Amino acid sequence: MSEAVIRVVGLGKSYVTAAGLFPALKGVDLEIRPGEYIAIMGPSGSGKSTFMNLLGCLDTPSLGEYWLDGQNVAQLDNDALARLRNRTLGFVFQGFNLLPRMSLQDNVALPLVYAGADKETRRRAARELLAKVGLGQYAESLPNRISGGQQQRVAIARALVNQPRLILADEPTGNLDSHTSEEIMRLFGELNAEGITIVLVTHEPDIARHAKRQVRFLDGEIVDDHLTEPAP
Repeated sequence: MSEAVIRVVGLGKSYVTAAGLFPALKGVDLEIRPGEYIAIMGPSGSGKSTFMNLLGCLDTPSLGEYWLDGQNVAQLDNDALARLRNRTLGFVFQGFNLLPRMSLQDNVALPLVYAGADKETRRRAARELLAKVGLGQYAESLPNRISGGQQQRVAIARALVNQPRLILADEPTGNLDSHTSEEIMRLFGELNAEGITIVLVTHEPDIARHAKRQVRFLDGEIVDDHLTEPAP
């Protein structure tokens, strides 16, 4: 089989609180293979968001190992880690996180600015991806002139602009109505069919049913991990 794009061994994270040390994540083991589509589930406080932050290198573990695309994250310096994240990961958040005074095209192109791409390359890639998510005609619009569902499509286009192997999506439909949520989930399904690995955090069973594998957290531990038949 292909090497895991994500492998965690004994991954743990504790936080200092007024009541003492709180273990948010307790020695988790998990492998995610290229092309998988996984829903990370669990109630509030289960550890799923902590786990997602560690996968995205937005936080550092208290114990254990995290291998991303074959590299031990803890052994990388800041520059090497930034390069690995930029080429491997795309992020989609619940809140869209679009810059309000920038056009949709410029929002999508922003990761390419940090990657050092020239202006024409950025412009072409952003327009191609906006067309891919059905918003090519709105390239020059500002975020406040389109709907929430359309803004999330822009956020997905931005996540794709560096051609990542893996998309991490944290409650990507949390601010959307049920109809728009289904549209966004169909888009994720299409991206997965193209070979992109998707890891999706959600507490909604209707959203999780679109994934091909469900991993459930409770009290900082994985309590269930099974393959599913994704929704049509």
